[in-house]
Amino acid sequence: MIPRNQGQSRPWGRCMASDCGPGGRQSRAVWCTHVDGWTTLHTNCPQELRPESQQSCFRVCDWHRELYDWQLGPWNSCVPVALRSTAGRWSAECSGGGEGIQTREVACVHTADGAPAEDAICEYFEPRPRLEQACLIPCPRDCVVSEFSPWTTCTKTCGGSLQRRVRGVLAPPLFGGLPCPNLTEFRACQLPACRAPEGQYSLKVGPWGPCTLPHSRPARQTGRRKSKERNHGRGVERDPDARELVKKKRNRNRQNRQESDLWEVQVGYQSRQVMCSHRTGKTAALSLCDQDQIPVTFQSCVMAMDCVVGDWTQWGSCSKDCHDPNTPEGLRTRTRPVQKLPVGGGAECPPLEESEHCSPPVEEVLPCAAYTWKTTEWSECKVDVLLSQQDRRRGNQTSLCGGGLQSREAYCVQSNAELLAYLNNLKDKEGSRSEDEQKPTSPPFLSITFEITAARPVDNKLCMGSVPNTTQQCHIACPVECGVSSWAAWGLCTSENCEDLAGKKGLKMRKRVIVSEPAGGMESCPHLGEAIPCDEPTCYSWQLVELEDCVPSGERECGPGTQLPQVQCGDSDGNVVHRQLCEGTSYPQPVPCELPCPTDCVLSPWTSWSSCSHTCSGRAVEGKQMRARAILAYSVGEEGAPCPNASSLQEVRSCNAHPCTVYHWQTGLWGQCTEDASASVSNGTSWSGDTACGIGIGVQARKVICVRVNVGQVPPKKCPESLRPDSVRPCSLPCKRDCIATGFSDWTPCPSTCPEGASVTVKQSRNRIIIQWPTNGGQDCPEVLYEERTCDAPTVCQEYRWKTHKWRRCQLVPWYIRQDSPGAQESCGPGIQMRAVSCRGQEGGAADIAECMKSAGPMPGVTQTCQHPCQDHCQLTSWSKFSHCTADCVGGRTRKRVLIGKSKKREQCRNPQTYPLSETQYCPCNKYSALPVGNWSDCILPEGRLEGVLGMKVQGDIKECGQGYRYQAVMCYDQNERPVETSRCNSHGYIEEACIIACPSDCKLSEWSSWSRCSKSCGSGVKVRSKWLREKPYNGGRPCPKLDHINQVYEVIPCVSDCSQYMWVAEPWSTWKISSVEQKNCGEGARTRKVRCMQNTSDGPSEVVEEYLCDPEEMPAGTEHGHLPCPEDCVLSDWGPWGRCILPCNGYNRRERTARVLRLPEAGRQCPNATQTEACALNINCYYFIYNITDWSTCQLSAMAACGSGIRTRMLDCVRSDGKSVDLKYCAELGLEKKWQLNASCVVECPINCQLSDWSPWSECSETCGLTGKMWRRRGVTQPSRSDGRPCPPQMEQWQPCPARPCFRWQYSSWSPCRVEDADCGEGLRIRNASCMVSDGLGGEEESVVEEELCADLEPSADGDERVALTEACTLPCPGDCYLTEWSAWSPCQSNCIKGLEQGFGSAQVRSQSVMAQEPENLLQCPEQVWESRPCADGLCYKFEWMTGKWTGSSRLVWCQRSDGLNVTGGCPISSQPASERSCDPPCDKPQTYCTEAGLCACEEGYTEVMRSDGVLDQCMLIPVLEVEKADVKTSWATHPTQATAGHPGSFDHHWFLQPFGPDGLLKTWVYAAAAGALVLLIFIASMIYVACGYYASRRSASAPDPSSVWGGQSIHELTFMCPDRQEPSEPVSYRVWPSYRC
Repeated sequence: MIPRNQGQSRPWGRCMASDCGPGGRQSRAVWCTHVDGWTTLHTNCPQELRPESQQSCFRVCDWHRELYDWQLGPWNSCVPVALRSTAGRWSAECSGGGEGIQTREVACVHTADGAPAEDAICEYFEPRPRLEQACLIPCPRDCVVSEFSPWTTCTKTCGGSLQRRVRGVLAPPLFGGLPCPNLTEFRACQLPACRAPEGQYSLKVGPWGPCTLPHSRPARQTGRRKSKERNHGRGVERDPDARELVKKKRNRNRQNRQESDLWEVQVGYQSRQVMCSHRTGKTAALSLCDQDQIPVTFQSCVMAMDCVVGDWTQWGSCSKDCHDPNTPEGLRTRTRPVQKLPVGGGAECPPLEESEHCSPPVEEVLPCAAYTWKTTEWSECKVDVLLSQQDRRRGNQTSLCGGGLQSREAYCVQSNAELLAYLNNLKDKEGSRSEDEQKPTSPPFLSITFEITAARPVDNKLCMGSVPNTTQQCHIACPVECGVSSWAAWGLCTSENCEDLAGKKGLKMRKRVIVSEPAGGMESCPHLGEAIPCDEPTCYSWQLVELEDCVPSGERECGPGTQLPQVQCGDSDGNVVHRQLCEGTSYPQPVPCELPCPTDCVLSPWTSWSSCSHTCSGRAVEGKQMRARAILAYSVGEEGAPCPNASSLQEVRSCNAHPCTVYHWQTGLWGQCTEDASASVSNGTSWSGDTACGIGIGVQARKVICVRVNVGQVPPKKCPESLRPDSVRPCSLPCKRDCIATGFSDWTPCPSTCPEGASVTVKQSRNRIIIQWPTNGGQDCPEVLYEERTCDAPTVCQEYRWKTHKWRRCQLVPWYIRQDSPGAQESCGPGIQMRAVSCRGQEGGAADIAECMKSAGPMPGVTQTCQHPCQDHCQLTSWSKFSHCTADCVGGRTRKRVLIGKSKKREQCRNPQTYPLSETQYCPCNKYSALPVGNWSDCILPEGRLEGVLGMKVQGDIKECGQGYRYQAVMCYDQNERPVETSRCNSHGYIEEACIIACPSDCKLSEWSSWSRCSKSCGSGVKVRSKWLREKPYNGGRPCPKLDHINQVYEVIPCVSDCSQYMWVAEPWSTWKISSVEQKNCGEGARTRKVRCMQNTSDGPSEVVEEYLCDPEEMPAGTEHGHLPCPEDCVLSDWGPWGRCILPCNGYNRRERTARVLRLPEAGRQCPNATQTEACALNINCYYFIYNITDWSTCQLSAMAACGSGIRTRMLDCVRSDGKSVDLKYCAELGLEKKWQLNASCVVECPINCQLSDWSPWSECSETCGLTGKMWRRRGVTQPSRSDGRPCPPQMEQWQPCPARPCFRWQYSSWSPCRVEDADCGEGLRIRNASCMVSDGLGGEEESVVEEELCADLEPSADGDERVALTEACTLPCPGDCYLTEWSAWSPCQSNCIKGLEQGFGSAQVRSQSVMAQEPENLLQCPEQVWESRPCADGLCYKFEWMTGKWTGSSRLVWCQRSDGLNVTGGCPISSQPASERSCDPPCDKPQTYCTEAGLCACEEGYTEVMRSDGVLDQCMLIPVLEVEKADVKTSWATHPTQATAGHPGSFDHHWFLQPFGPDGLLKTWVYAAAAGALVLLIFIASMIYVACGYYASRRSASAPDPSSVWGGQSIHELTFMCPDRQEPSEPVSYRVWPSYRC
């Protein structure tokens, strides 16, 4: 029965205890619940299953953190996720690695002893670390091996023999992959049986045993020593000469002895076994082997002695002798001596020197020297002429202004040099004090006074921070030209002193004012006043304002009369003054006039006097003024006053009668500001430049003279004193600035090591830097800023060399040891001989051997094997040196040797063919020739110190172009075409020739054209000027600005034209021409006048200009049609100007104009209205006016500026309501607000040329020898070009060839076959030779053998191993041996990849040893094949793919291929291997048949199948080929259209005449075109059919069947209907096509 009630519990509560640690209690709630979830009584639940409600616990406190911690176990192996469940299975297929999980154990432990604790303790401080993590299981990788080599030849010609082939391991098996297959395969040779019995036994020698010392025989040696002492005591006293000879001999023998404390040579012996081996590999009796000569079984050897070193010395001083926590630590070293050198193959010496990081104690050392960057002052601002080098106005660059560049030099200095000097002095003083003196607790830093001097420069490499900027943009203020107005009109003749006019001549003056103030003061402005002498000067005069109306005399109504003038009092400048000032002058008189009577001639009033034609009068010129009047009405008969003749209608008078003698003041430039002596005297003090610099007030003077125009200087009294400029003004005294230069830097260090090769003069240098240049008369800078001197010759460079002494006697194995050896002789055999090796200095004296170990290379060997000849051997001395040649290429040279001992008497030894005693060689024919090789280097400019603007390395300077030199390597060859040292050809290793680096040429433009006239004569417009291209840039010159299609560049600026600068000037009216023939003096008529456009000046109209410059709307009428009054008519004057309309222009306001009555009419007639009015209509005679602001102009620079700060402007126009620009006065009269800023500052970006750093020093030669060595130097861009600056050159690095040197190397021959002396097999030796080879270093095969002395300086090395041996132990296998081959070469580095991606398991390469056997009987005794792998870097990812060949019958080749094309075994998945065999049933046994992959028989290509009635292939018949004599497009066909066939002359190919396929097998373009055309044609035909059908459908819509006539057909998809003209129903039609069905 299932219980329906169950106990429930909550989590445990907090552990409660009085103390930390164990002993606490924690509780939880427990209750009984029903299975449905509701709570019930405790008694309803089984009490035996009730959970505990309390338990003991461990109370955790904060201090437990130090006592407990999590202990993490190692991660277990990666287990596939699928295998974690019992039902999971690991798939055999692996495509990308498997996902796995690895686990570890985590436990809470006591940190002191590792005792386990409750997990809750550790969880209180830190969550439990994770127990699982994901991992990747790589796919198993099978072993991959290469293809088999070809089968070897049989080792015998008869009997039993084996052939073998081997292969190597390319990739080892990994991650459970299949192991490597057999690397060797054998097969038996099919050879005939041998007629003679085969050799069954072979003499075999074993390996040499260990070297052991022979056991001593002390009794024998003691007896010999005593006998020697007795003989010595009995000796006869020798004479002094004999004793000296004996002493020298003993010293020489002592040097030759191998007695040294650094090595201990002990000669021992070693032995080996000689045995007889059967072909089965078993050992047989020695007597069964042929024993013509028994091998040596004993030989001398050198006991191995390991290197012995002494104790370490004390640590040396720390290389860092100062305190600075921010700099790296120093190093200190210690050494240990060599007590015994290794001999006999003993262990090499361990490192004799070691170092460690160190820092000196802070309290014992001074602070480290600190370095910082300093900079010089900025140079003067340099303005680049940009694209206007050709502009003559800018020919003088000193006048250029605007934006530019200035530079400075950055140098490194020691920032705390003064502090360190003070601390050193303080330390020295403290050290010199007596011990009883009390030392201060702290140095008195407050009393330090440093001399303010510029710090000396140091090597820039010592400063670690970023280099300060050495260039910046600057601006030279452009001169603002003084702008003056036009001259005002000449004033009245006045006097400078109005209080005293008696007897003085007057002056007429005119003035002009400054419109725009110049930059830097008014001294650049022209003179502002001119004067002309005149007579009768007046200071004040009455000025006519206007004339009143003409009043006839008496009380008559017409006739002669007068006009009273209205006047005011004014001064010579036209200013109105009080009338009392004019009381002494003549008052203007009334002007006579005439008021015409009704019958009188009526004339118009005189016009105003015109402007004077000349400003002065002389002999050739005279000023004239003119005024005119016109006839308005003629007189009546003889009663009235007649009209004057035409000449009386004009009046001319003289004006400006004063002579053309104009005077003005002319000023010079202001001089320098000097001390005001008068101020110094009055103050009682003298000015000092040092104290008053920039504060004192001085004076400046300039020359002021009076000048007569076109004449020159005249006395000052000719010019008005009131206009005289100042000649003296106060000024501020400038400050003097002396030159400030750093002290000389330290001399650059001379090389401390001895130079190699020929002596080279080495120089050292020092320099100083100008920080501040002098100004205002300051102290000049020193002339010498750079010094050089030759380095002192270094102390004698001690060179050490090894000195080898004579070899001592060959030492054999003691006879008592080898006397039992068969064939041994007591006085001959192999042995060991020794020699002494010592270290010598440069002068030949003895030196410490440690010096030679450091610098003289490896120590020569002190032992060597030797052979002591037996009595029956021929003994000869060594070859002597070759004799000297008297001359090259002439005669020969010889060397000799002689027989020694008993060999002189033996016949076989005196055979010159076997033992020649002399050799002769031709004398060397040393002829050398030099041959240039390689390419020419870059063109390199000569190096030199560039003095000039600091830091300005700008492309285009003299250092960047001009004449340089290029170099080509030269190799010297001897007569055998072998490279030799270039000194043999009297060459430096290269040749040079002059070259040219083309200087960059910038874009050249023409000068600016003149500004065009303003596009508008009134208001704002534009002015244009242009440049055109003269020369394009080349060689990296500055680019041109953007040009238009005709290679021009334009500049447009706004302009404003004064609306009153041009005016219409009308001449007087001509007389009226009456139209009526009957009336001559009145009636309708016309009059004309000339109207011209003239330029308006202050003196009036000056010259005639083009009419389009004047406003055509304001042009006066040149013709007037009107009514000339008859004698009885009223005569009015010309109409006056229209009055101005009062705003607003609403059509209600009116304006008027008036005329005066000049002649009253006869009685009964009235005068017309003398006032005319008209309505004010908008834009007809009434206008509104507003200000209009134009757009901003481009940034305008000064005429002498190329870039930098400028001004952009915009113009203010007064625009009439009809859109016409008018004079600004119309808007000003209305009081309109001007709220716009018309000028604004702007900046034109300055073009910055590319600036380059200095060339780096030449690098080391890329090759130590050969022809391809190069030296490089590089430079960088310190400032990229900007705007139109000159771009950076493409060449940022240069190279030059290294001097050509021959390349020498040791070439080692391949190892000879293993050779066993006096035996058939066993342990032997193989040798190789070393040859000194010379080449030109190009890597070709043309190398020559030269003397070994040329390679003496080279370290021997073979395959990266510096311990090169020319002999090596080897094993020559016996016929019965089965052995392993030599190690194969390391395979290419391969990574473990999946789908071309590296899986992160590293890369490896592998090599292997395969098994070799010679006899078939011994295959079972062969060892196991061996392979080994090693990690490598940069492994390659290979892919493996199954490849198949063509089927041949029922089989084909199937192999695995690596992605690099190598055929391998392994690597390809076995599951996807293609089938290599196939079978058909019945078998394909017919000729030319094969079995297909589908299991069916088929015919080969070129044959067709002939089948039986049951579907089985019966036979294959050859397909006949049609021979076509003539190509026909319709009948020609091709068996293989995509294959090109080789045609024969005179015959046609069997292919299409129009080939649809190209030679690449692809369709030609015309085929696609033809297909597209056909498709378009089909679409067109279908469209036409559709249109036609649609037309007929609309025509016959009325005859469509009635729906009632349709009934169901045979299926729901068919409908049948009756055609109206048919009696039989139509065929069933699908309902989907029924609407288009037609009968």
